[in-house]
Amino acid sequence: MSQARPPFPPFTAETAAQKVQGAEDAWNTRDPHKVSLAYTPESVWRNRDEFLSGREEIVAFLTRKWERELDYALRKSLWSFSDDCIAVRFQYEWHDAAGQWWRSYGNELWEFSNDGLMSRREASINDVTITDAQRRIFGPRPTEEHGVDIELR
Repeated sequence: MSQARPPFPPFTAETAAQKVQGAEDAWNTRDPHKVSLAYTPESVWRNRDEFLSGREEIVAFLTRKWERELDYALRKSLWSFSDDCIAVRFQYEWHDAAGQWWRSYGNELWEFSNDGLMSRREASINDVTITDAQRRIFGPRPTEEHGVDIELR
């Protein structure tokens, strides 16, 4: 059984921003089970070149992701919204097992069910190598920075 997750559609600028910050906060826990609870049990995803369906596949995907993307830290920004859809842009930084740092840039399209759970997620992501000195995302966003847009470069 799914658990309702406010705020609910139809979204306003304020409630869409709350959804985006809530997603950022959850993903920054790097807890696949916790993150999966924001999605409908039959949620469908496209993430880069992978297609997923359902919470079990989401948990397995996120587990693999965070085993590979070490010290992952994410920032999301609201781009646009409609009644039951939200578009976001995001950046996250991580390093691989060899110690190479990366910044991943992307866009996501989200669709929500009436209970506030995400039923569809499509993500397009590109990775850029960075040096340790170029890093700018260090752990979860401090509360005073909620709603602050992320730099392009």
